[in-house]
Amino acid sequence: MAYFYQKKGWKTCLVCADTFRAGAFDQLKQNATKARIPFYGSYTEADPVVIAAEGVDKFKKEGFEIIIVDTSGRHKQESSLFEEMLSISNTVNPNLVIFVMDASIGQACESQAKAFKSKVDVGAVIVTKLDGHAKGGGALSAVAVTNSPIIFIGTGEHIDDFEQFKVKPFISKLLGMGDIEGLIDKVTELKLEDNEDLLEKLKHGEFTLRDMYEQFTNVMKMGPFNNILSMIPGFGPDLLKGANEAESASKLKKLMTIMDSMSDSELDSREGAKLFTKQPTRIVRIARGAGVLQRDVQELLSQYTRFAAVVKKMGGIKGLFRGGDMSRNVNPMQMAKLNSQMAKMIDPRIFQQMGGMSGLHNMMKQFQNSGAH
Repeated sequence: MAYFYQKKGWKTCLVCADTFRAGAFDQLKQNATKARIPFYGSYTEADPVVIAAEGVDKFKKEGFEIIIVDTSGRHKQESSLFEEMLSISNTVNPNLVIFVMDASIGQACESQAKAFKSKVDVGAVIVTKLDGHAKGGGALSAVAVTNSPIIFIGTGEHIDDFEQFKVKPFISKLLGMGDIEGLIDKVTELKLEDNEDLLEKLKHGEFTLRDMYEQFTNVMKMGPFNNILSMIPGFGPDLLKGANEAESASKLKKLMTIMDSMSDSELDSREGAKLFTKQPTRIVRIARGAGVLQRDVQELLSQYTRFAAVVKKMGGIKGLFRGGDMSRNVNPMQMAKLNSQMAKMIDPRIFQQMGGMSGLHNMMKQFQNSGAH
């Protein structure tokens, strides 16, 4: 979080008040040094309240704008740690108390969230380990007990695997639909060419093989690589499972090589994959030209079909590309249809963890509150 705000121009720093876990200060020190973020901690002082007070006082005097105090992780059984947390909160009087939730423990974190909320006034939530874990849905539904907005989510172990929580992109990724809006944001942020044309096409549900090729070209200029690929429908956890950055780049280059062997009329055709179904000899020709197997070409066309289907669906839902509250932008009938589609698309294990349709409804409500903050 300190790194996230530092990149946006804020003067951020860290205070390590975790004296419970062995090596906590060393880990914070290593990460802070790597990100060039000032930090404070102690190898000799055992009282976390003293460390927190000294660190906050030091950084306030030095004019830091965002001071993050990292405290020990705690379970509801560890009453002494909760008392310690309360003492730290009373001593440093923070502007915001953030509950960091581990998504991998699923609905078990609900009791933990309740215990946390009963001791201090939770102002916001960060959910970590949301990198495709089956228990993620259960953890997210448990956030509701805090009555606090989700502000960030962690999707991996690296410093860049941390993003601001946004309702629509998250729901879209949860359903395996990618994050088209996030992809557009990245393209806009990097001032890449033709992004306005792409946005207009997406709004109208239009998407050709050439559009996909251009997005692959854009992806090659962005990073982290796997995070960007996960925004594209059809390129989620299943396809990228176990692949590192180099392997993912290699997969993408292979797909682009296949498209390099296509003619302009094939790339620009609004028929998309149907053109190749009608004339299978095109697949044979492209495979030969690209030096790949025919099934590789068919896999590319399948991924394109998934991508195009999501674009068409999103383009057809009026108001989905506007900012703000999705339920206000989208008319009630379309919203009900979207919720029904979501219920069918969610992994049954995750759907069960959420508590079925009522759980999904409550989670969506919580997400809307989060997105408004």
